[in-house]
Amino acid sequence: MLYALVSLLIFQGSVAAIPGLASSFAGSTSTAVFPPPNATIGESDSSFPDGSQVGFAGPTPTGDEANAITTAPSIAKVDSVFPLVKPHASNTGSSSFDVLQNLGNLSPWQSVASFGLPDTSPVVPKGCSLNQVYLLNRHGARYPTSDAPTSKFSANIHAAASGAGFTASGPLGFLNTWTYKLGAEILTPFGRSQLFSLGVGFRVKYGNLLKGFTKLPVFRTTSEERMLDSALHFAAGFFGVQTYQQDYHQLITIENDGQNNTLAPYFDCPNANNAVEGFGSIQSTKWANTYLQPTLKRLSPFIKGYNLTVPDLIGMQELCAYETVSLGFSDFCDLFTEEEWKGFEYFIDLGFWYGAGPGNPASSAQGIGYVQELVSRLTQTTITSFDSTVNATIVTNPVVFPLDQPIYVDMSHDTVMSTIYVAMNFTGLAANGPLPTDHVPKNRTYFANQIAPFASNLVGQVLSCPASNLPTHIRWLLNDAAVPLTGINGCKHNSDGLCDINTFIAGMKQRIAEVDFNFDCFGNYTIPIPDNIVDGQFPKNLRTA
Repeated sequence: MLYALVSLLIFQGSVAAIPGLASSFAGSTSTAVFPPPNATIGESDSSFPDGSQVGFAGPTPTGDEANAITTAPSIAKVDSVFPLVKPHASNTGSSSFDVLQNLGNLSPWQSVASFGLPDTSPVVPKGCSLNQVYLLNRHGARYPTSDAPTSKFSANIHAAASGAGFTASGPLGFLNTWTYKLGAEILTPFGRSQLFSLGVGFRVKYGNLLKGFTKLPVFRTTSEERMLDSALHFAAGFFGVQTYQQDYHQLITIENDGQNNTLAPYFDCPNANNAVEGFGSIQSTKWANTYLQPTLKRLSPFIKGYNLTVPDLIGMQELCAYETVSLGFSDFCDLFTEEEWKGFEYFIDLGFWYGAGPGNPASSAQGIGYVQELVSRLTQTTITSFDSTVNATIVTNPVVFPLDQPIYVDMSHDTVMSTIYVAMNFTGLAANGPLPTDHVPKNRTYFANQIAPFASNLVGQVLSCPASNLPTHIRWLLNDAAVPLTGINGCKHNSDGLCDINTFIAGMKQRIAEVDFNFDCFGNYTIPIPDNIVDGQFPKNLRTA
């Protein structure tokens, strides 16, 4: 399961203590618990009645639904990461350089300028009307996964500092008093704010579609804590905090072994949990051992009693990302130059490309279940073939999987979204592949910080052009930028990113037929995996079983 793309990097064991002075708390873990264990829960305390019990709410009429995506001349771009302190590289050669946009999938989402359609706006094209909208988005900013390099780096530093002879100086001097304050897996406060803001923004843009519901909406998420938390914060922003759990149904699908789940397909795809998935870490590690060698030579003289390694440096770059989205600021960020941050971004790009993107042979198979559900919803036809990660119990039940909603909202993970892009054949994102592991290529089109940052969102707009009640076209906006659909059979170049909806559906059905789920997820591949794959499928001419 590809949660932390660098988790397979091999970290050296704790360095033995060296006699001399040491800082016993450097790298130690620091935690806090809130609310206090003996605190009274307000809802059960008669001293603090609920607002509905107090009354005196004053006037409460509501206005009409917003419809900004069709009425506004333009849509506000997301370019703020408040309340985070934007970090700076150690060399400020370019005032426009943004470290936060070079953190790969650990970047906070910000609006993307273009995926090759520079003149396209998220606003519905003039003369068209909006009939339906699909939202697929990633959870908000979280603490590191349990096996991430951050905690390993902390443990190694603490082991060295607990002995004698450990000292850090110069740019690394802060390590003498640094403690590890990060949790694991769950949303950070900033991550919660991301999803709340996303819900507010979605209501402002698409709230008018709520008028088309004849029963309560059903939104989906998985059972992981950060996933459900993200879904609830989105809904609170979309519906309002007082009544949102009465305004919709939250379907929580089980994310665990033995459960088919298109929003967490890796549990039903063995090749997403073995050396096939690990191909991303193999490829990215090759690049790490190239771009970080000068960094290792530059920073090593500033630490005594501990031998810095390339994996340590990756852990430190990740700490910049995680501490920033968790604590608001990180001393690790300005240790690295602009070039080193660009190298880190490409390190993550390689991990995604070869681990959960176009270069991994199990990617299309993992994403194809969501495509089957998409076709089912677009055509209002119940799925009858179950040869992927589609959960038959869910999709054959119209109560939990309705086919007539004007708005669909699905919460998922970064790597899952990446596989879905591959399954949908968004080839424009992968135009410059395969990616080399020894240098950063020019004219890149594949950036993890653009396709799968924290709170990343893919929006499908079903449109009528010219305006009518009959859908005629569809387009997809990834983090506010239209995705070219020319990789889909029959979809022609369009400056607004539009494709005829019947052509699009036919193209998705073709993709479903092309993907061999059983082989790509269960096949015994020849290792090493070919490094020239660009469609997320194992080459048919190399298949032996």
